[in-house]
Amino acid sequence: MSQEMVISLAERGVFMVILIAGPLLIIALGLGLIVSIFQATTQIQEQTLAFIPKIVGVLIALIVFGPWMLSQTLAFAEQIFSNLHLFVG
Repeated sequence: MSQEMVISLAERGVFMVILIAGPLLIIALGLGLIVSIFQATTQIQEQTLAFIPKIVGVLIALIVFGPWMLSQTLAFAEQIFSNLHLFVG
């Protein structure tokens, strides 16, 4: 296995992690921003207030994006396992 193949495999793996985790992180970031703006305008300084909308939003996003995330992960794993003979030999 050459260095280019290892770097390409690592690059695809990192890209897949970013692609799969991206929607959940963006939703959590957006909800956190909205809650923090709400807290700043109403001057409510309760630190636990930000967690409930984030948890609910991420759970809903996981339900919505879950099948797509699973299909992407399975396609990547299938590609890795189908080319396993190239990595070992």
